[in-house]
Amino acid sequence: MLHVSDENRRWWTLAAMCFALFMVMLDNTVTNVALPSIQRSFDASLSALEWTINAYSLSFAVLLVTGGRLGDIFGRRLVFLIGVVVFAVASALIGLAPSDGALIAFRALQGVGAALMMPATLSIITNAFPPEERGKAIGTWAGVSAIALALGPLVGGWLTEDVTWRAIFFLNVPVAAVAVVVTLFATHESRDETATRQVDYPGIAALTVGLTALVLALVEGNSWGWSSARILTLFALAVVGLAAFGLIERRTRAPIVDFGFFRSRSFLGANLVAFAISFGMFAVFFFLALYMQNVLGYSPLETGVRFLPSTLVIMVAGPLAGRLSDKIGPRTPLVIGLLLVTASLAWQSRVQVDTSYAFLVVPFILLGLGMGFTMSPMSTAAMNAVDRTKAGVASGTLSMTRMVGGTLGVAALGALVGDFTSKQAFVDDLGTGLTIAAAATLLAAIAAWLTIDPSRPVARPTAPAETEAAMV
Repeated sequence: MLHVSDENRRWWTLAAMCFALFMVMLDNTVTNVALPSIQRSFDASLSALEWTINAYSLSFAVLLVTGGRLGDIFGRRLVFLIGVVVFAVASALIGLAPSDGALIAFRALQGVGAALMMPATLSIITNAFPPEERGKAIGTWAGVSAIALALGPLVGGWLTEDVTWRAIFFLNVPVAAVAVVVTLFATHESRDETATRQVDYPGIAALTVGLTALVLALVEGNSWGWSSARILTLFALAVVGLAAFGLIERRTRAPIVDFGFFRSRSFLGANLVAFAISFGMFAVFFFLALYMQNVLGYSPLETGVRFLPSTLVIMVAGPLAGRLSDKIGPRTPLVIGLLLVTASLAWQSRVQVDTSYAFLVVPFILLGLGMGFTMSPMSTAAMNAVDRTKAGVASGTLSMTRMVGGTLGVAALGALVGDFTSKQAFVDDLGTGLTIAAAATLLAAIAAWLTIDPSRPVARPTAPAETEAAMV
């Protein structure tokens, strides 16, 4: 039985959210080192491998804000628990998938569960902690997220090599069970009493059509031909879908994205950073895992072990960045983190067919340090820019931006890399892609310096309505 008191309840709540978050974020990268094994199991194409990643991240991205809104309306704890169950069931189905098509479909369902869970974790934490402790709490939350992203290749490599690639998904089931138990005992229900009961279904449909068409065009462009009628139609459909989404959001009473949030320069800057950092990171984990196995000849476990320098540094840098955000504000650590990531990506862009691991150690350390210093201040800057009652929609928007960036990163670099028929061509294209990713994070660093509020958060009185809503 958990010992939960008024004094430690918020920390148990943080533990439950971090436990579930670890499971969600682990699945962003745990699959990468298993891709060659999945390819052999199903005789899958490169586009199928990309969809193994993108089916999850795309459904995750499209439904994230809706997940936040549903939590604000019906209760964040309730929606979180539903998401955990959906995620666990989908994970079990992926482990039993008989074909690559079934695997991709169940990965999309897994993304739905993640979309219900993810915004709830941050909004529940935001409501559980006062502003003066929120940076520390969000720093821990972001640190867990970063650790999970970095541990994914190690865990995936070990299970793929010593058990089976299917085990990486079965692992989620017991983790989900623990998250459910701790949440039921420790977490108070909270919601936004001012939220409208309307859900923006037209906006969801338009965003789904626009993003799916864009990603499909990028993934299939090389095989179908960039000037083919199908690809040109997909690009046109993407433009129409995304334009329609923008128009719908300006007219609906309950938009998926509240564009009013972006009047805050800090919120705008945090979202620009979220897109850029995920654009680079998702592509790095996807293609460097393939590079290490298909070009350098490492096994899945050897590949995972070689990501450890990033993991160990993130474990220290994430919480430290959260505490620094409380003391000096989020802008400075955020910009430093982005510059470190930029340096790492630029360094890695020089890899060759015969590159030794020694060449990659320093950039991996810089990558871990940069990720740790970026993720926490980014989240703190975004959440401190909005009212606590709007935490669900705001966190959903930030997370959606991250996942869209990651999805487009994998799709865009995949379009550049093409195929694996020539190791030298693959390495040359990978270097170009990493250079582009480095340019994106450098621009994000400049944007963060110009937009993020440099001041530290100030505690403010909690309104009676907020207190009542947070304790429901």
